[in-house]
Amino acid sequence: MSDKATIKIPRNLYEKLKEVIEDTGFNSVTEFIVYVMRDLISTTELGDKEQNEVFNDQQLTRQEIYLIRKRLKSLGYLD
Repeated sequence: MSDKATIKIPRNLYEKLKEVIEDTGFNSVTEFIVYVMRDLISTTELGDKEQNEVFNDQQLTRQEIYLIRKRLKSLGYLD
């Protein structure tokens, strides 16, 4: 069994995200979406034990967090 799942999003959203990630260091829309979802999850009120179970050893770096917040700000999602 694969450790990944497929999520469907509207094509126009995919195309916009593709434009957004140009020249950002993200290699694909999937990579960007995974990054955003991890960032969102990290802001929830998970305890340390639960957070470690979710992420294992795949914690985001400060640089990754900075890049996603910068992109979300440029998209108007953050002040």
